[in-house]
Amino acid sequence: MASETSKIHIKIGLKIKLERTKRKLSQEKLGELAGMSKTHIGDIERGTTVPSIETLNKIALALNIELVELIDVSKVDL
Repeated sequence: MASETSKIHIKIGLKIKLERTKRKLSQEKLGELAGMSKTHIGDIERGTTVPSIETLNKIALALNIELVELIDVSKVDL
């Protein structure tokens, strides 16, 4: 159970990357739109940092999608 829980932030990172690349945005541009650094975006996408709900909401707004859509990782495979 714990291993599945620990994979969630990795799946969310992958989902952010998928949504970002679908919109042809660089990490730098997404960072600008979300009010954070491209390094932070990269860390989130790689799953090396666990984003807060507030951070995820800023990213969702920058991607022009609902937060619930961003965190729906049911179709993201590792």
